[in-house]
Amino acid sequence: MTSIESVTLEVADPTAAERFYTEAFGLDTPIRLRASEAPTTGFRGFTLSLTVSQPANVNSLIDAALDAGASPVKPVTKSLWGYGGVVQAPDGTIWKVATSSKKDTGPATKQIDEIVLLLGAADVAASKRFYLDHGLTVAKSFGRKYVEFATESSPVKLALYGHRALAKDAGVSPDGTGSHRLSIGGTAGPFTDPDGFAWEAASR
Repeated sequence: MTSIESVTLEVADPTAAERFYTEAFGLDTPIRLRASEAPTTGFRGFTLSLTVSQPANVNSLIDAALDAGASPVKPVTKSLWGYGGVVQAPDGTIWKVATSSKKDTGPATKQIDEIVLLLGAADVAASKRFYLDHGLTVAKSFGRKYVEFATESSPVKLALYGHRALAKDAGVSPDGTGSHRLSIGGTAGPFTDPDGFAWEAASR
């Protein structure tokens, strides 16, 4: 089964970015950082989602991210599906922190249960076919709107969402130009998908 071993964020200042991610989320692997000055503006076409077990953990991670220098995008709030909020890291990456639970079951921690990479696709069905042709298998699919791939052994889960729908979910304009500033390290690579997202061979 295809797995994603790492996600590399291309940033202008890797030292500053490393400091931010350590303070905000305590992340080392599977999030990696690489220097890049590739031109990019607006929405880069993807978000990273941290799934946690309870609302207190959402608050803990969002507060830590804001204290470390993130910008608020969507305030933490309750919704039909649970509880969550969105911030933008100083390097421009959009992070959603969420839980499906509506009640706390213990003291607040910064424990992250899942990291999900959501790629915005111009045509979800076409991108889904591309990934199936490259050896991925579908875990969940909602027509042309959303696809989640089966990557049980991976430290990062992968899903496709319509580009505009993903931007709306994140609370940002869908407009953007230039580089995604993202590389995916996985067993399926190297290749570039229909939306310009680059996969590299996983390096352990």
